[in-house]
Amino acid sequence: MISFIIPAYNEEALLGETLDAINLAAAPIGQPYEVIVVDDGSTDRTAAIAAERGARVVTVRLRHIAAARNAGARTARGELLVFVDADTIMPGIVLAAALQAIEAGAVGGGAGALQDTDDPRWGRAALCMASWIMRQLKWAAGCFFFVRRDIFERVGGFDERYFASEEIHLSRAVKKHGRFVILRGKVITSGRKGRLFGGRAIFVQFAAALWPSTLKRRERLGLWYDGQREKGRQ
Repeated sequence: MISFIIPAYNEEALLGETLDAINLAAAPIGQPYEVIVVDDGSTDRTAAIAAERGARVVTVRLRHIAAARNAGARTARGELLVFVDADTIMPGIVLAAALQAIEAGAVGGGAGALQDTDDPRWGRAALCMASWIMRQLKWAAGCFFFVRRDIFERVGGFDERYFASEEIHLSRAVKKHGRFVILRGKVITSGRKGRLFGGRAIFVQFAAALWPSTLKRRERLGLWYDGQREKGRQ
């Protein structure tokens, strides 16, 4: 079984499209699957939208992305865990490639990412550059991460000491146990951080995140925990 795990906080604007894309991608595969939405303290219709589309809702109040992902994994029944962000579209070709990689002996991996629109104009280029860097380092972006369940449990899941960059730490840990792949296909993720915060704020946030202590302090990571949301994809 494949378990899709989506951490979500006030994601009513984008979650429905994300879940529709998962079901569209998974249906032709011919394998049993489940979709788990970890509703981390939402005050909007996130849980209702998830339930309407057949997802199992796990309710937590952690406001911690790594911990929310781990909470979903603990309830999952699948041998393959696929973590998808609530603002990310996973094309069927990406899922098929991930399954082929696992069947060929990989223990986990990720994919590149494209921004959903050209707004902000610099956002798409910045994301492509970040994806290229992560591909060279063989780090999976947090918006899409797949891993065999036994390996995930062996390394202890996402490192909950960190409120951001947890996908990098998990990538490093998983790579020690086998082949870790970054797929050629790309997922489509929201450029809302650029639209909501602007380039200067993003640069300052990522510069501050170079200090590991920052990544362990939620109050210093407004880019992830500010709570601002758009009304929908542009």
